[in-house]
Amino acid sequence: MTATTGFKRLGYALLAAIAVAAGMLLTASYLISADAVRQQAMSEIRAVTGLNPTLRGEATVSLFPSGSVSFVDVVLGDGKQPPLMAERLTARLRFFPLLIGRVEIADVSLERPVIVIDLDASGQSNWSGLIDALARSQTSTQRLAAFSEMRIDNGTVVVHDKAHKIDETLRNVEFSLAWPSISKSFGATGRFMWHDQPVDTSITLADFPAALTGSRTGLKLRLAGSPLKAAFEGSISVTPTLKIEGTLAADAASLRDALIWTGQQPLPGGGFGRFAIKAQTNVVGGTIGLSSVNVELDGNSAEGVLKFATDGRKTLEGTLAADTLDLTPYVSTVRLLTANQREWSTNRITLDGLSGIDFDLRMSAANVVVSNAKIGRTAVGANLRGGHLVVTVGEAQAYGGVIRGSLALAIFEQGVDVKSQLQFTEVDLESCLGQLFGLRRLEGKGNISLVVEGTGESVLAVTHTLNGTAGLTGANGAIAGLNVEQLLRRLERRPLSGGGEFRSGRTPYDKITVALKIVQGTVTVEDVKIEGSAVKLVLAGSASIPDRELDLKGTAALVAAAKPGAVPFELPFIVQGSWDDPIMLPDPEALIRRSGAAAPLLNAVRERSARDAVRSAIERLTGAPASGTIPAAEQSTAPAPAQTPE
Repeated sequence: MTATTGFKRLGYALLAAIAVAAGMLLTASYLISADAVRQQAMSEIRAVTGLNPTLRGEATVSLFPSGSVSFVDVVLGDGKQPPLMAERLTARLRFFPLLIGRVEIADVSLERPVIVIDLDASGQSNWSGLIDALARSQTSTQRLAAFSEMRIDNGTVVVHDKAHKIDETLRNVEFSLAWPSISKSFGATGRFMWHDQPVDTSITLADFPAALTGSRTGLKLRLAGSPLKAAFEGSISVTPTLKIEGTLAADAASLRDALIWTGQQPLPGGGFGRFAIKAQTNVVGGTIGLSSVNVELDGNSAEGVLKFATDGRKTLEGTLAADTLDLTPYVSTVRLLTANQREWSTNRITLDGLSGIDFDLRMSAANVVVSNAKIGRTAVGANLRGGHLVVTVGEAQAYGGVIRGSLALAIFEQGVDVKSQLQFTEVDLESCLGQLFGLRRLEGKGNISLVVEGTGESVLAVTHTLNGTAGLTGANGAIAGLNVEQLLRRLERRPLSGGGEFRSGRTPYDKITVALKIVQGTVTVEDVKIEGSAVKLVLAGSASIPDRELDLKGTAALVAAAKPGAVPFELPFIVQGSWDDPIMLPDPEALIRRSGAAAPLLNAVRERSARDAVRSAIERLTGAPASGTIPAAEQSTAPAPAQTPE
């Protein structure tokens, strides 16, 4: 019973205390003038912030059950577009000071404010005067009881930067500001909507008064949105110019999506997915320098230095080194051929994502992977200026040899202008020609030179305008899928026996030389010689790059004759059809001429008297005309056929 009585007494005491406090507060509401509360609240806001808001609407004071003062239609600053406008400013008052008739603000909230940040071409802001006033308030002696929290509810921030042509709007801004009342630090946490995506944000300034005067202060910044996350920790100063030093870290599930979210043009090609970067950052003015860079993109990791300039045209410079570089994602959407792999692609070549930035990048890698091709140590430079891209291959260990040269792409409204100068030294011809041009019948080591240029909106259009030269030299290799020596030996013995199956085996060679000239997509063979210990081949003719067709004539000859003192066997031939699967046919007239039994037939075709004799013999054997009626012109001169007894 004693415990129960004690609890009851405690409850009565609490109720009595609450009743007394309520009574005192209710009494204070009658004793304290509403105008005095408004004036004292506004005076404290001016003292803490140094700002002098203009009240264009009515003010409301509520002291019971809790104290608060609300000001409607609050404006900060002058002009048609003042720096800050709010539908309502509400100051919540401290409870206990009100009991003794004193007004102290606990926190301030701005409802649906519009904050405008306007930077002119010289970098001056419409907040300059207000920031000076705020800085003076922070350097003066403040009461310990000054309010330390401000809130922004459902606000809008508008940024205009004439120098950099930036117009951005942040909507649904919800922020809580930890105003420095005792310590010098300032903190803000909250979120806003930018480009239809929510972004959680926190910012901390170690020395708020120093930051207001532009002096150096510590800075921590966190941004977290679904397209991109970023964090910075270091220092910042804005006098005499913007300078930021510290560590930057950022990551995105898709760099392509993040760039599109920030308003950049989509990058051409594929790839640009998972992205992460960490670097020491040094910002001076409009130049961002990144050192000790560790960047990851699409599973590739690289280290180096980068510099990004935002003054004028955006420019990126840097040097990166990687162990293994997989370029497959970036060329996965590049289609030189159609789906059937037999015609050039007619899709428009688009490089729109490269028109808004210039860059000069140098990259080295111990290993490079491009689709099925594996390349060894590689040093590449890429330079983009005003829509003109030049990729320079300093040295790439590929196909068992070395590649050097350059590839230039110039972007025009009608398409692209392509220029290429490449030199392949001591490469494996089968793998190199197979992966680059789809030609997989030439084995051996050799050198390839290619100098071409063309213009068009698609790969097919470019092939119609190609001009340049190409050359190839090789040694100690073979032509795969063709045994020329076997074919020539067979035809030498029996010219009319047919070639049989000759599209198999190999034709070894000691030396191969190819010289080509390209004019408007047509390749003219200036010199093609293939020399081996058993056979020699010479080719002439042309090829169409747009149609991927060959029209060649050549001569294949045995090096040694079948009999001592005889002339080595030679056979003219033609190569026609698609260069993916050409048709090679020997000259039938040469085979007939070589055949002793068939030579008279060839002469019969050429000589009229012999032709008539053959026709007469056929008629006697068959009892019918050999091939229709003899033309009248021939009847007048043709001798009557002799009668042969049966």
